[in-house]
Amino acid sequence: MKSIRNNAKLTSIIAILILAIVVFVGCNNKNKDTEQKNPLNNEATDSKPNQDEDSIIDESENDDKENTANENITEDDNTANVDAEKININIAALKGPTGMGMAKLMEDANEGIGANNYSFTIAGEADQISAGLINGDIDIAAVPCNLASVLYNRTEGQIRIAAINTLGVLYIVETGDTITSVEDLKGKTIYSTGYGTTPQYTLNYLLSSYGLDPDKDLTIEYKSEATEVAALLENASDAIAMLPQPYVTTVMMNNDKVRIALDIEKEWVAKNEGSGVVTGVLVVNSQFLDNNPQAVDAFLTDYQKSANFANENIETAADLIEKHGLFKAAVAKKAIPYCNITFIDGPEMKEKVEAYLNVLFEQNPKAVGGAMPAEDFYYIP
Repeated sequence: MKSIRNNAKLTSIIAILILAIVVFVGCNNKNKDTEQKNPLNNEATDSKPNQDEDSIIDESENDDKENTANENITEDDNTANVDAEKININIAALKGPTGMGMAKLMEDANEGIGANNYSFTIAGEADQISAGLINGDIDIAAVPCNLASVLYNRTEGQIRIAAINTLGVLYIVETGDTITSVEDLKGKTIYSTGYGTTPQYTLNYLLSSYGLDPDKDLTIEYKSEATEVAALLENASDAIAMLPQPYVTTVMMNNDKVRIALDIEKEWVAKNEGSGVVTGVLVVNSQFLDNNPQAVDAFLTDYQKSANFANENIETAADLIEKHGLFKAAVAKKAIPYCNITFIDGPEMKEKVEAYLNVLFEQNPKAVGGAMPAEDFYYIP
């Protein structure tokens, strides 16, 4: 009986030990499962940020690619917009010095080079340009300085001046060797063209500046054509004349007896504290300027480059001058250094133009259109 109780007791202890082992193993497995699934596990916690960082890097790279693509699209759009913003500008010029500085610009326009699309008209007479400027068929033109003032007054401000493109082109020439100063002209006979226009006013002012009376101290005979003056020089041994370039060069090429005695521009400057003759200017239709100020500024930049090219590349410029109908290349090659092709804008332009127009106005108000232009005549960017 005692043996049975001992066996039962032993069996109970074994059962308890087995149950304890089962419970312990089950709990341990449960903890491992929980640990593997637990998002706060150290290994999982360490790997999570790495995955996020890679994701961020991938997203950043994608953003960069998208931004680059957008920038490329924007650049293409901007290029298209620049091309689209090019506008058509109708430009006119006179044959001779006032138009010669445009030759390179004309060539570039033919090749599609330039800030805008330029179309050119070459005229033999200023009247052909005046009407187009007034009615708007011509946007920008190179014209004589006094004509710019006349048109401004005639149209009540529809024409404005943007730059000087040509300074003095008048010269005193002779077949002898007697003239070395303005004072030497006293008692002489001078042949010239331009009666009632700026050549006459310019010569009269110059003579007066040096103490000579144009009506009493010498004789001035005006001819209608430069060819008439050239013929007089050819047949005389001591003839004196005043002619503009490039006709001076033409005469000298045909007659080796002719020489340049005086440069009117230099003599004028000597008496006017640096302010000289203003032969040609660039003008713009006011309405076109108001609607397209940036296009006008871009044209002025293009023109300045063209004028510089003419002075720095004489032979090439001369060929272009003939190609575009402005003058013969053979003459232009020798004449360009004497044509005073330039580009002057801004306050300096205003100062020089005002001084020159004032000289003309004092001699004959009609030479500038009856009145000195107002401040709005001058376009200063």
